[in-house]
Amino acid sequence: MIDILRIDNTRATRSGWRSRLATFGLLLGCAFATGSALAQSPPKPDWSLADMPSQKGRVFLVTGGTSGMGYEDAKALAAAGAQVVIAARNPQRGQEAIDRIKQEVPYAQVQFEAFDLANLSSVRALGQRLRTTLPRLDGLINNAAIMAPPERGTSADGFEMQFATNYAGHFVLTAELLPLLRKSDSPRVVTLSSIAIHRGGRINFDDLQFTQAYEPMTVYAQSKLACLMFAFELQRRSDAAGWGIQSMAAHPGVSVTELVARGPGLESEQGRQWSAMREHLQTAAQGAVPTLYAATAPEAQGGIYYGPTGPNEIAGPLGLATVPPAASDAAAAARLWTISEEITGTRFPARGR
Repeated sequence: MIDILRIDNTRATRSGWRSRLATFGLLLGCAFATGSALAQSPPKPDWSLADMPSQKGRVFLVTGGTSGMGYEDAKALAAAGAQVVIAARNPQRGQEAIDRIKQEVPYAQVQFEAFDLANLSSVRALGQRLRTTLPRLDGLINNAAIMAPPERGTSADGFEMQFATNYAGHFVLTAELLPLLRKSDSPRVVTLSSIAIHRGGRINFDDLQFTQAYEPMTVYAQSKLACLMFAFELQRRSDAAGWGIQSMAAHPGVSVTELVARGPGLESEQGRQWSAMREHLQTAAQGAVPTLYAATAPEAQGGIYYGPTGPNEIAGPLGLATVPPAASDAAAAARLWTISEEITGTRFPARGR
């Protein structure tokens, strides 16, 4: 049996693993539908943490910051001088994350807040706590996610679990933290999407919670499409209402995190492909670069989607990510926003206020 992780310098071997990487991308639903990068000057392709300006005096919240890209976001921001709030479910993992960050960044200002994105009462309780303890919020990174659990689950509020965790919880959290964001001189909200959105299709408004048929990756793709549409619609509403928020989206390509292990599982087809190819995938730190650029770079702009620019955007230099037509549908985004307010019982301020 050939060890597919062994690399030599032959063209055939390089071609082989690249082909397998493309196949893995297809498993994630990354065969790109027709789309476009939004019209804007692209970022510097080799932008790195060395280019990040000082974040001293700024306050950030990162959801899901105990592992993966969220952890790398929190560590990098703390190293740049920011005060960082990690918000996630498990207090023990939260303390472990803080301890690891402080080992590398002794001066880090980082704290943990326990909450559950899949429970809107918990989301609202976090919002209330932070509104009484933080002077403002300069950056919100909507990072936490679950991917493709084999069986359909439901949240405390009766929503399909991926919709609840990846999208609805962040929708409500952003609304809860809007007063703190508006106290900042230059607030930013960065919402994580995924190359899985290129599976094609649009928001299934007829069965938003997939009660009739559940296909794990299709449901994941819709939740991440909803995140991208939310990021764009938040920018439109901020512009209209004068909130002053820059709302961006980012995706990490395919990076080595716990997402596969905690979702479809390492014994699934996706898990086996991921395990075989992980040596050639991006690290979590590399996957965090588009998010950190959006959150901190002075030249980053609201309403833009950032990510890797290699083949199928699985990895590669930083640039403008491809936006599928469904994500550019402003009418559909406005409809999703209205439905989201109704089903979550959450209201953002009306436009013009």
